[in-house]
Amino acid sequence: MARAKSAYVCSDCGATALQWFGSCPSCGAAGTLSETVTERSAARHGGRRSASSAVRLADVATPELQRLSSGIGELDRVLGGGLVAGQVVLIGGDPGIGKSTLLLQALANLPHDRQALYVSGEESAEQVAIRARRLGLDAHAVHLLAEIQLQRILDALEAHRPLVAVVDSIQTLWTEELQSAPGSVAQVRECAAQLARHAKRCGMALFIIGHVTKEGAIAGPRVLEHIVDTVLYFEGDPHSAFRLIRAVKNRFGAVNELGVFAMTDKGLRAVSNPSALFLSQHAANVAGACVLATLEGTRPLLVEVQALVDAAQAPSPRRLSVGLEQNRLAMLLAVLHRHAGIQTVDQDVFVNAVGGVRIGEPAADLAVSLAVVSSLTDRPIPGKVVVFGEIGLAGEVRPAPRGQDRLKEAAKLGFETALVPKANQPKAKIAGLEIIAVERIEQAVAVLRNL
Repeated sequence: MARAKSAYVCSDCGATALQWFGSCPSCGAAGTLSETVTERSAARHGGRRSASSAVRLADVATPELQRLSSGIGELDRVLGGGLVAGQVVLIGGDPGIGKSTLLLQALANLPHDRQALYVSGEESAEQVAIRARRLGLDAHAVHLLAEIQLQRILDALEAHRPLVAVVDSIQTLWTEELQSAPGSVAQVRECAAQLARHAKRCGMALFIIGHVTKEGAIAGPRVLEHIVDTVLYFEGDPHSAFRLIRAVKNRFGAVNELGVFAMTDKGLRAVSNPSALFLSQHAANVAGACVLATLEGTRPLLVEVQALVDAAQAPSPRRLSVGLEQNRLAMLLAVLHRHAGIQTVDQDVFVNAVGGVRIGEPAADLAVSLAVVSSLTDRPIPGKVVVFGEIGLAGEVRPAPRGQDRLKEAAKLGFETALVPKANQPKAKIAGLEIIAVERIEQAVAVLRNL
């Protein structure tokens, strides 16, 4: 087969060069030229293109999506309810966090009449088989291919016609149409594009495992995340037993959904009550701990927010947050000083979200503020109190979305008091839960002193 022609394209300005340079001849950016295939489409069509006809959007048929369950409830949740025919899913995470284990379990959970193919580019067939036996998986319907050459993988997919396939990992594959090494920008982009086209054409659900950089982003060109339908990130400390899987892109469901797993000697196990992971078990109420009712996608979660306020030992007090936005912490401390008279200018302030979860919504403002006040005054917040609400620069407590769902989750877990924005006060009483509604931060601080 004749080798396709290649060129080098600048990722910054899009200029094309026939050979590689250390910097782009057009814009001068260093290290931005990457190899890509050219002129292949013209050769395929014999130099002549057929016209495409457009259709009205209203005339396009929209059949109901038929979803296939992976057999793992938490994975189905982040996928939007299950797999869709032709769906391409990219999943990234740190080495050893459990990506391969999770997808091997998912393939083994498929019905025996649904064929699956696991393509391993990093491990031998024997290594994958040893892991499957160690996990006690019934993998009779799973076929295994240890291969990194793209054309052979596509031939195997065409021959087996699996319903679900896994490629582990995209950075190990290479195609003979490019001369660059496996893992290069051009190889990753071209291999992913060809795999995605095959999955769409055959109606096959495809999982692609990707490496991540030290910053936590999926390695390779950014276009990789645009090629696929769904992007999942595996999070968590490899030394901890708990893992979080989060959807950041999903063309077939909601984004920002969260799945929670526990790593056991038999693989990853779905956690049915994730709120229990993010609530510390204290023998007695301690100062600086406040329970937040947050929202991850469509799922309400209760997370303990902890704060430690201590006298600064340096001229510049430290403001450090883990799992919460650090700039927002500085803003909340300024609001507490201006509107509630809480002085922290000579104090180090440390804030942490228990369990390693990352909270990005502003509804955590009220819980963070009360945790800081609790630690500063050494006044514990009762353990059966749950809090949520956004705080504005004028000191007002703003409502949070889906407040009813948050309150129902708190009542279900046995909480007795909820401190919420006035706009989130429910019209009907919630059994077993006393609602305290506030409009300003100084009112919330006053309530804290009386609890």
